[in-house]
Amino acid sequence: MLKAVLFDMDGVIVDTEPIHRKAYFKMFSDVNIDVNEDMYASFTGQSTINICKRLVEHFDLWDTPEHLVKLKRKHFKYLFENDTELALIDGVLDLIKDYHLNGLKLVVASSASMPNINRIFERFDLNQYFMGKFSGADLKQSKPHPEIFIKAAEHTGYKKGDCIVIEDSTNGIKAANAASIFCVGFKSPHSTHQDYTLADIVVSSFSEISFKKIRVL
Repeated sequence: MLKAVLFDMDGVIVDTEPIHRKAYFKMFSDVNIDVNEDMYASFTGQSTINICKRLVEHFDLWDTPEHLVKLKRKHFKYLFENDTELALIDGVLDLIKDYHLNGLKLVVASSASMPNINRIFERFDLNQYFMGKFSGADLKQSKPHPEIFIKAAEHTGYKKGDCIVIEDSTNGIKAANAASIFCVGFKSPHSTHQDYTLADIVVSSFSEISFKKIRVL
């Protein structure tokens, strides 16, 4: 029986991808590296520090991963406060309210840093609906490792079989699958080049997973 929903954030709750993309490419320019589209797409669902570790290794940089993270977050903070593109994904607020009204426990399990998660939740007044928030940046392992979803499920107090994950990225779907939690793959228009093969179901609209529909899966 469905009792809890574990939400990814970027590409599921909010469309931060345009801002993250701008911040990353400003950072790439800062350290004079050329990241192609395929490599950038492979970052989806991973924490910033792990992405920066990959960049340092791949491009043999003198800069530390921590320095790259600092540069990226500086650009993101500025864009978050000044860019007009930031918005919730269509239909997600109605879905969150629907689940909350029907007594489901909601937890966000995102690779974003906790400061960024908190910025989003405060800007869009989401704290009232969620009983927990987990950041992959605070954990030892990043998606596609299942650690974040295992911890998020434990936090609800329910068995994994009573939980579902909503994810839009290859790495997130792999993490949910590895955690043995039912995964809804959300084909977000903002998450391209992602593999939904391991998702239990794939949807392109949140109306497809309203409480009335999802509780019988």
